[in-house]
Amino acid sequence: MKNIKLGERIFNVANVFIMLLVIFVCLFPYWFSVVGSFNDGYDYMRSGVIFWPRNFSLDNYKVVFADTQLIQAFKITVMRTIFGTVCHIFITSMFSYAYSRKYLMFRKFYVWVGLITMYFGGGMIPYYLLLKNLHLLNNFLVYIVPTVFSFWNVIIFQSFFREIPESMIESAKIDGANEFFIFIRLILPVSLPVLAAISLFTAVGHWNSFMDAQLYTTSADLMTLQMYLSKMILSANVVANLQGQATEMVARRATNIRTIQMAVMVTTSLPILFLYPFLQQYFVKGLTIGSIKG
Repeated sequence: MKNIKLGERIFNVANVFIMLLVIFVCLFPYWFSVVGSFNDGYDYMRSGVIFWPRNFSLDNYKVVFADTQLIQAFKITVMRTIFGTVCHIFITSMFSYAYSRKYLMFRKFYVWVGLITMYFGGGMIPYYLLLKNLHLLNNFLVYIVPTVFSFWNVIIFQSFFREIPESMIESAKIDGANEFFIFIRLILPVSLPVLAAISLFTAVGHWNSFMDAQLYTTSADLMTLQMYLSKMILSANVVANLQGQATEMVARRATNIRTIQMAVMVTTSLPILFLYPFLQQYFVKGLTIGSIKG
């Protein structure tokens, strides 16, 4: 017994050490960016700023938030995240409910069509031509329309819907409810856990997406935050333009290219990071309110 207890203690200590190491490796790069963004640019060039700002300064953020293009990109990203997530959840969940009903006509046909779309695609050029023919290029809807449906999420939704007792749906039909009323008033309220999970994944996908903005838009008014961040990192000219908008700060060397880039990275990632704890609470709440007792 003593050997077993000693082995368990060694395992627990090793497990805690490994988890702390993993947490440090995951969080340190972001913390390093936060520290650099709050440090004076001229002082940062001396190096040695790692765990805490040596010369605290908000000048980097003043330069960033003085850029009107960043504000526009932030608006576009917030709008596509909200509208894209809501449209995706509503359309995908509504199809998933119908797909979960055994009496749906041509159900097997939909299964095969959905599975084929998961593994095969037309390619980038046909997809681009399709968007062009639909007049979605340089259009805000190019962020929304192609993402309103996902057969992978259909599989997740319908697996949850199948766990709902059939007696609940039958009793609602006896009371005169139609399918749409059942879906809105009965299915969605008891599906909060899966709705919260899919909403989180979809919102993060919209927030972090930049390839669609790079390939299907050319207007600066439709630039997303991640696209803006990509240009910031790859092009020093963009940072130089930002510095040029704040001549006083540049004159006293309060900022430099690296610290401004860090400030932009922190700014673009904070909103979605704040979303996680709130949605996690909603997810846990959904597990209790939306649970089904057999």
